[in-house]
Amino acid sequence: MKTLFTKITFAGILLLNTTILFAQKTSPDDKYNRQEVMIPMRDGVKLHTVIFTSKNQTEKLPFLMLRTPYGVNEYPSPEKDGYIKDMADEGYIFVFQDIRGRYLSGGKYAMMRFSRDKSNPKAIDESSDTYDTIDWLLKNIPNNNGKVGMYGISYDGWTTIIAASDPHPALVAVSEQATPSDMFMNDDLHHNGAFRLSYAFEYAFMEEISKTDSLYQFGNYDTYDWYLKLGPLSNMNKKYVHSKLPSWNDFTTHPNYDAYWKKQSLDSRLDSPRLAIQHVSGWWDQEDMVGPQDAYRALEKHDASHRNFIVLGPWRHGGWAGGDGKSLGNIKFDDQATAAYFRKEIQAKWFAWYLKGEGDGKFAEAISFQTGSNQWKNYTAWPPKEAVAKNIYFHANGKLSFEKPAAAEAKPFDSYVSDPAKPVPYRARPIEETYGPGSRWYFWLTEDQRFVDNRPDVLTWQTDTLTKDVTITGNVAAKLYAATSGSDADWVVKLIDVYPQEYKKEPKMAGYELMIADDVFRGRFRKSFSSPEPITPGKVEAYTIDLHGADHVFKKGHKIMVQVQSTWFPIIDRNPQKYVPNIFEAKASDYQAATQKVFHSVNFASCIELPVVE
Repeated sequence: MKTLFTKITFAGILLLNTTILFAQKTSPDDKYNRQEVMIPMRDGVKLHTVIFTSKNQTEKLPFLMLRTPYGVNEYPSPEKDGYIKDMADEGYIFVFQDIRGRYLSGGKYAMMRFSRDKSNPKAIDESSDTYDTIDWLLKNIPNNNGKVGMYGISYDGWTTIIAASDPHPALVAVSEQATPSDMFMNDDLHHNGAFRLSYAFEYAFMEEISKTDSLYQFGNYDTYDWYLKLGPLSNMNKKYVHSKLPSWNDFTTHPNYDAYWKKQSLDSRLDSPRLAIQHVSGWWDQEDMVGPQDAYRALEKHDASHRNFIVLGPWRHGGWAGGDGKSLGNIKFDDQATAAYFRKEIQAKWFAWYLKGEGDGKFAEAISFQTGSNQWKNYTAWPPKEAVAKNIYFHANGKLSFEKPAAAEAKPFDSYVSDPAKPVPYRARPIEETYGPGSRWYFWLTEDQRFVDNRPDVLTWQTDTLTKDVTITGNVAAKLYAATSGSDADWVVKLIDVYPQEYKKEPKMAGYELMIADDVFRGRFRKSFSSPEPITPGKVEAYTIDLHGADHVFKKGHKIMVQVQSTWFPIIDRNPQKYVPNIFEAKASDYQAATQKVFHSVNFASCIELPVVE
């Protein structure tokens, strides 16, 4: 939930005895004046807030606010921040706030704080803190026009959407960007019930060990080795953090989709759009790709006033906030400055309309940068209604095609041995600490998947060379028929665009294997995420795995590939492959090798359901 452009800073301790402080942290060339305030909340706790007002303000201006757990004390004058420069050049009153319990704000921090009991007038949550902040701003900051907008990425996107779920009347437009939506079903902490080990631990440590961000000291540059030596998850508290991380303790006591996770999810907090909402998501967001799509879908069901919009682009987590966005990792977008375009042509114009009444107010329901063709597309709905579901099937001998398996195919399945002692890395080693020096975490979803070629525990199917473009726009799902010799199993499915072996346009990209859609599914949850069940060894079971949204053209001359494996380490914890009620309590002896079979027969026709646009 932390973006690359957000610097990890360690704020000093200040004794704040007054409500308003005027900080000398501006330079003569800044276009904005800066002031620090401690804004009182309804329960008496004060939140540290930095406010920037234009030095040359000639009209009443709206507020643009960001609330964050990552520290606001070092934020520059807004015109020097590339993320909001286009809006700063137009003029707003910018407000940046440390959320409760973080950095210079008072109170106690709670990660992804639950919604308050509204029958208690002193009860607080992130929406009430936002409400009280807006109320104070309207009364105490002169020359405002009575309108407030919010924006933010990741955790800041979550504080934004939570504010919108129970808004102050003056809050009229929000742009939630990369919000998490359901921490058990997708995004930061779990995917389909499979625990995101390395990210969940490192993030929890960073946020909860102190009021300012702190990195865990592994002593291993390649954290793959450290997590493997960790052994069972129960060793984390026993040997390393000794129950000092509240979130880790919650993970261990809530291994299934129970009331704890349901209460935290956006589905339990969102009903209908109460104001204008823009959802922003990156196709290769390594942290919160699904959240904005989920939030959009939840609100779209009741969007009678057409106030719910979505923007999808070719970005990593927060990649639209900085740089030009002409490339991501090794992938280039034909010189299209996608991030700069978003900031100037989408974000700035959207807020200008809703907060100032400037522009024509005509915004597409869904704006997407279609990869492969590398062009912006506007849609009247997301997913687009023009897309038709079409299955692409697994076959013997590693073949993949739109033809269903025939009875004549000799071998009905492919198999491999999955060994928890030798898990498949989720990206090429070394696997640096998530937010540590030299980390390639930010781009791993675009890494060349050839690094797992020839591993005996990864299955591969691919089409013949495409004779025409294949365009997919919408939601992708895997329909897997599989069996295991164990009593539990993880299934990782990756949809891949294989570049031609001769690629004159960019020779170093020849044969590149680019993931377009991917995810993991924990087998114990095949019938219910709330009530897991062991798998019967040897029994063929059906698994439907949501691979989420995509807007991509597999170009003529490329191939479509699918890979299936059972480990993705250490981003996903190792499934013992022997069913235990709570994997956080598994013993070392529970981790066992298993033979996995993926079927491609007439009766068990494994496939990927693609949203094809002809």
